[in-house]
Amino acid sequence: MPAHVTLGIDIGTTGTKIVALDVERGLIGQVTLASQLISVQPGYAEADPAQWSDNVLTGLAELLAQTGIAPDEVGAIAATGMVPAVVLVDDQGRPLRNAILQNDARAVAEIDEVRDALADCDPLTVTGSAVTQQSVGPTALWLRRHEPEVWAKVCHIVGSYDYILMSLGAEPHVEQNWAIESGLFTLSGAVFPQSFEAAGLDPARVPMIAGPGSQVGQVSAQVAQRTGLNPGTALVVGGADHVLSAFAAGVQSPGDALVKLGGAGDILAASDAPVVDWRVYLDAHPVPGLWLPNGCMATSGSLIRWVQNLLGGTPLPQLDDEADQRPAAQVLCLPYFLGEKSPLHDPMLRGSFAGLHLGVTGADLYRSVLEGIAFGFRHHFEVFDSMGMSITRALVTNGGSRSRFWKQIHADVLNVPLYPVIDHPGASLAAAEIAAIGVGLLPDWSAIQRFLELGEPLLPRPQMVDLYAQAYAEWRELGQATQPISHEIAERTHSL
Repeated sequence: MPAHVTLGIDIGTTGTKIVALDVERGLIGQVTLASQLISVQPGYAEADPAQWSDNVLTGLAELLAQTGIAPDEVGAIAATGMVPAVVLVDDQGRPLRNAILQNDARAVAEIDEVRDALADCDPLTVTGSAVTQQSVGPTALWLRRHEPEVWAKVCHIVGSYDYILMSLGAEPHVEQNWAIESGLFTLSGAVFPQSFEAAGLDPARVPMIAGPGSQVGQVSAQVAQRTGLNPGTALVVGGADHVLSAFAAGVQSPGDALVKLGGAGDILAASDAPVVDWRVYLDAHPVPGLWLPNGCMATSGSLIRWVQNLLGGTPLPQLDDEADQRPAAQVLCLPYFLGEKSPLHDPMLRGSFAGLHLGVTGADLYRSVLEGIAFGFRHHFEVFDSMGMSITRALVTNGGSRSRFWKQIHADVLNVPLYPVIDHPGASLAAAEIAAIGVGLLPDWSAIQRFLELGEPLLPRPQMVDLYAQAYAEWRELGQATQPISHEIAERTHSL
């Protein structure tokens, strides 16, 4: 039987997910295996690449057995995952130590050192990324100084999903958004020599850059024996997990944006040009010629769980019903309970409630949290607008999208139609779709629309749009007024 199935692998922080896509019938199977986040010291965030690899091999065999897919039916495999993780491999492609993840915060001194060294080079404009804890250069500098015996054996530095494809048989490579977010390359993919020099890193240790859909190798005989796949099955570059999640949700044209209501709050918007701004991040869209300016707020679902626990663990649907009976924007919440990432990039901010009085109920506090997070997304909309990007359609995914009440708040606050993505499996599906495009089982990038199902849009209600516009202006003023006090509190309580 001709090949008609592709597999998508997603390397996540707490689990490895693999899906099977039939290009005619859609998603036909998936497996998930747990993985462990390793933090041996405060601020450290690591994972074991060998566990990733074992999960993938085990999961591939389980998926074939579960679905009954014959090896000849599998046309290609692609991978996605967290970015920019740092995986050090030797000349045999074997990992030399645990992977250092993108939220690792050990290289504090090195970040300052690299930032100072690049002060005259404008790395944000050149690379699309400022020098932060996500930058690969400071992490490489830390490794060279603190683990010289390991560093001496390094042949290549790659990302999480790059390593997984290599473990299956691919040639050494890094995906284009790993390169962009690393801060080591220009937006065009050329080496940024000053960044390599500041990190004390030889450019030869970073392999070729490959874009999504590129074939970078074939399943090895050893992997085939372990998994039941055919040797020679194509291995195709996927991409960064947040980028592929937006792609699978249908963010494919300028004016589209994806709002992800997860533990943190993510937003990604399509652009036809690489727009650089210190307030947001920048990634390349899988579709050539498109880009994805994006933001990530420190809290979203995590803050909702906090207020839910504060209110005695009342089920969220019940809280929704109670909050729906309370006045809108009676209380304003600044949702900076973990500081704030984009668009403020201020870890010293603290959360607060304003407008409290003795008539305020728990439902009012809960509603103010939902509204405060929506105001944070509107803040990003303002940033995008100032960059020349007008958002005309928003899609919504992740756990919070199950709440119709919260979705309606977002539609009213953002003043755009809000389309829920039905049963969104995320980046793993996009990886399988890109694998199919890479080997010609799908004709082009637009073909993924056949696997996308949108719910009925929630439309902005004019009277609520006006009310929330006024409340949002007050919310912004509140944030500016309380910033100095937040900083004083953070400094005073930092060591407590």
